[in-house]
Amino acid sequence: MVVIEAVLGLICAMAILPLVTGYCAYSHGRSFWLWFALGCVLPIGSFFVLFALLYREQLLNPGQYLVDEAREILAEAELADTGRR
Repeated sequence: MVVIEAVLGLICAMAILPLVTGYCAYSHGRSFWLWFALGCVLPIGSFFVLFALLYREQLLNPGQYLVDEAREILAEAELADTGRR
């Protein structure tokens, strides 16, 4: 019984890292399922590769994140304004 609990605990622990990697990728406009699969195959390696890519993206184009966020805010404001009319 202890072995079964240990195996289930290990499976749950190993499932967290691919989920986090997939979520981080999705929140930055990358494919969730691709990074989730990479996280299952290479759990720790894919996590570091993703963060290296995101860090590189921020270094090459630091203002793009702010521009994208401003566009989202303006789109939400426009939708709210058309909903009132």
